[in-house]
Amino acid sequence: MRIAIFSDNFYPELSGVSDSIINLAKELVKFGHQVVFFVPKYSLKNFKKSGLPKRELDLGKSVKIYRLGSIPFSGSSSQARMVLPSLWRWLKVKKINPDIIHTQLIYGVGLEALTAAKFLKIPLVGTNHTYLREFIRYSPIHAEWFKTYALHYDAWYYNCCDYVTAPSNCVFDEMVKNGFLKPHQVISNPIDTESFLPGSERKRLEAKKEFKLTPSTIFYPGRIAAEKKIDVIVRALAIVKEKIPDVNFAIAGHGNSLSNLKILIQELGLDRNVKIFGILDKPTLVRLYQGCDIFAIASTSETQSITMLQAMACGLPVVGVNSLALPEYINSKNGLLVEAGDYKAMAEKIIYLFQNHSKMQELGQGGHKFAQNFSAENIARQWEKIYSKVIAMKK
Repeated sequence: MRIAIFSDNFYPELSGVSDSIINLAKELVKFGHQVVFFVPKYSLKNFKKSGLPKRELDLGKSVKIYRLGSIPFSGSSSQARMVLPSLWRWLKVKKINPDIIHTQLIYGVGLEALTAAKFLKIPLVGTNHTYLREFIRYSPIHAEWFKTYALHYDAWYYNCCDYVTAPSNCVFDEMVKNGFLKPHQVISNPIDTESFLPGSERKRLEAKKEFKLTPSTIFYPGRIAAEKKIDVIVRALAIVKEKIPDVNFAIAGHGNSLSNLKILIQELGLDRNVKIFGILDKPTLVRLYQGCDIFAIASTSETQSITMLQAMACGLPVVGVNSLALPEYINSKNGLLVEAGDYKAMAEKIIYLFQNHSKMQELGQGGHKFAQNFSAENIARQWEKIYSKVIAMKK
């Protein structure tokens, strides 16, 4: 199959969507398929933000990447780009002649996908990665009518697709309320279970030495944005510190809330307990996972959380909040749940785990086993079936 994937964010932008579709493409070409990406063009500044040289991502001869002209756009990653849709880019899609189009997001590049599918009569699959209500905050328009319009637009967009997926049921629950009607199913985003693995005790100690981590380290990697509620983990850390004075909180990533987070850390007197590493390449990130002890997530915007599944794959127990998709992935065998925003309860769970190493080990092993369900190979096989089904349906 020739598969055209359209996405409004991509490499080098820090994004779970970008990571998931790159992992998917790598696996699909192993099965003999061809993948063509239509994605925004990023500036030198965007590459520098990720600590990367400005050169194209090389995914092999079976993957082509077409960059579409774009302008800077407000977003939590501080790298977001907006592609202004046109009426002519479908001609480039026609030359490629894909068997199916897979659209990832609803904005400029997403509208190009709708146009190409309509003009060329190509089957169209959509994936909704986003709980839109949480991300409307980044719009320059804050009126209530605009929120209502955006949610209905989201449903309209995916009603234009032949088939729709999302990584969790909570996404569909919201869409149905706003008029979504099309055939759909939940399918996880893939993770790289070959790279993200538990480390041996020797590797764990080496990683702790490399990153200067204490025996009690909490970890959060990802965008540092308002909806991620990292402040909740920091407030929990202040309580944990009373019981475990040498506790560390390691953070990897960047985002537009970093300065506010640093102010809170200073106000709570946690400068020596918090280590912010910025953006890391994959091998370094894996080592950091292996040097940490507990993964914490307080986000109220997750439709899955790739970083949480990576943590599970590395054998870390999870302490997360009961919000959106997180309880669909966190269970009694891999982690502990608290109510969203309840930093005192989060602190209690973290202290409990640090004081009960057998429970930490049990949840870590359970998480590693659970994460194997979402390997790139397993997810790509599921997509192969979906693509074939939708192509046959359209015919």
